[in-house]
Amino acid sequence: MKGKKREEKRTRARRERTYVNVAIVGALGYGGVGAVEILSRHPFVRITRLLDVTDIGRPLAELYPHLESVCDLQIEAADDPRRFRGIDFVFFATPDGVGQVQAREWLAHGVRVIDYSGDFRFNDVASYAGYARRIGREPRHASPELLKKSAYGLAELHRKEIRRAAVVGNPGCFAVSAILGLAPAVREGLVKFSGIVIDGKTGVSGAGKKPQAVFHYPARYESTNAYRISGHQHVFEMERELSLLAGKNLRVTFTPHVVPMTRGILSTIYADLERGIGVEELLKEYRRFYRSEPFIRVVGPDASAATSEVRGSNYVKIWVNADMRTRKAVIVSHIDNLVKGQAGSAVQNLNVMAGFPETTALEFPGLYP
Repeated sequence: MKGKKREEKRTRARRERTYVNVAIVGALGYGGVGAVEILSRHPFVRITRLLDVTDIGRPLAELYPHLESVCDLQIEAADDPRRFRGIDFVFFATPDGVGQVQAREWLAHGVRVIDYSGDFRFNDVASYAGYARRIGREPRHASPELLKKSAYGLAELHRKEIRRAAVVGNPGCFAVSAILGLAPAVREGLVKFSGIVIDGKTGVSGAGKKPQAVFHYPARYESTNAYRISGHQHVFEMERELSLLAGKNLRVTFTPHVVPMTRGILSTIYADLERGIGVEELLKEYRRFYRSEPFIRVVGPDASAATSEVRGSNYVKIWVNADMRTRKAVIVSHIDNLVKGQAGSAVQNLNVMAGFPETTALEFPGLYP
């Protein structure tokens, strides 16, 4: 009874506040720092705790000088017993396997969870197991009972589920670009569902902060390569989401590439047009489908589109075209992999969950040049 009264008291206190308190687990990676950069300008959020497994006690701005006077919080241990106090939302900017082990305890303290990894992108045991096998992980989920409480964190398609979810699994960066690039064509039956090809290119930051020999400057400069052909982990969520839109099982061919730039994703999508569909019809349907989406910009064949136009922003730019000689739709989807593909989506999901205007702290343009 005392515990129930305490929770009711905390709930009343939260309702009286005009802001929410946020903790970030994995604060020192690109995803954690990206969240700090965005949340530091959020009028309804207070970043309360930064948690990690290294550099305990050091101020974040000492490690990332560009955050001086923006966020001077010290890094706390990820297992600090005080970590739950006063927190409303926690971001897990961590690799696969962390959130599914730790989320249960945060939820028990009344904290809602936004996880960057694949731990909560699938809300049933069988789907998660298929994804885990694909990336060589143990297929048994550490907290299977939480999967039913989770929502896939692509707000443009799952806003209602995200609003009431206890746990949100942020989508993979390639998946954001590919799914949003294909959603109108698949949902409205503008293309044939067989033979869809996605050619994806990502900047080096997609590999994360941890140094690796293959991402050493001499290995990456003036060099581009394909990798994980037919085996990339984001294919699983692409196919799951596109199948839901299509109303039937759908398979895609996806080949990712690393290109010598720091940030950005470009996905070129090829699909056979259905009879009677041309460029004008395709463009019209894409604009209609996304007419109310604040972060999606649809342009036609005569407009410009490049990763540089969305770099550093939460926007998606979708260039709609078709090769009428071969009757193939050619859709090119552009995002920043660290913002819309990661921290920006997390903040967008937070806004939806907390009932804030969805664009809060996210309506900033891309960086130029």
